[in-house]
Amino acid sequence: MTISRTENGVYSIAPTPFTPDGSVDYTSIDRMVDFYTQAGVTGLTVLGVLGEAPKLTQQESIEIASRIINRADFPVIVGVSSPGFAAMKSLSSAVMDAGAAGVMIAPLRTLRTDDQITNYYRNASAAVGADTPFVIQDFPLTFSVEMSVSVIARIANENANAVMLKHEDWPGLEKISALRALEDDGAMPRLSILCGNGGSFLDFETERGADGAMTGYCFPDTLVELVGLAGKGERDAAHDLFDAHLPLLRYEQQPGVGLAVRKYVFARRGVLDHDAQRTPAGKLTDTARREVDYLLDRLARRDSRAADLPK
Repeated sequence: MTISRTENGVYSIAPTPFTPDGSVDYTSIDRMVDFYTQAGVTGLTVLGVLGEAPKLTQQESIEIASRIINRADFPVIVGVSSPGFAAMKSLSSAVMDAGAAGVMIAPLRTLRTDDQITNYYRNASAAVGADTPFVIQDFPLTFSVEMSVSVIARIANENANAVMLKHEDWPGLEKISALRALEDDGAMPRLSILCGNGGSFLDFETERGADGAMTGYCFPDTLVELVGLAGKGERDAAHDLFDAHLPLLRYEQQPGVGLAVRKYVFARRGVLDHDAQRTPAGKLTDTARREVDYLLDRLARRDSRAADLPK
């Protein structure tokens, strides 16, 4: 069940549940996987930036990924980004042996030139192995690495196991169109394009040729519905649903506290026992919690999934 260049749908970015003392909350992990199953996601991506991967030991990373893989009945992609290729190879090998569908690789923050970026991904591809499909994570707002359309095309052309792009450039609609145009011209192989940024532009990204979403918005069931409506050509219905969630989606996208918002809503939805993060962590003030509660109350008027959530 490995990923390919034809993937579509919603691969939710899963948070890593913790108890208030910073221990991994395995009970919530199990409930979270069941929640994503009920939400109808196509797959999960774990140990990404908002999965607090840098705060985990490698052993914890393997244990968490394996637990999720064993419980899920859908593909699981595992983030294996690392400053060193030895650690990347070790983690990738362990999670693929556990049944992962592929791995996700973000660029090092120090990469600046096109050649540096393509050389990095060539070495990363060799490190994870030719039989391990990988996702290119293009997120310049976080990693400060600018990947042009031509660079992404080079990576896809040079590495047969580069099968998916996690598109998080902003603004990035024209980038999607440009990549699809290169594919149509035969200048690069097709990549599955799944979009992040909390789904901030998903309403138009699907229209530009994206295959779906790979993000962690606290209503993944909404993302599944939205991508489904877009796929059926029900444009107005897709935009209406997106518009209803946009205020909360925007609030969750705040740098520094976005994960805290997401975990707080997941706790209110009964997915997590705690909204705890490992330190260092952004925290919600009482005022911020009240604002999120207000947004949920307003959303409930238009989407019953936000109704009757315990506080």
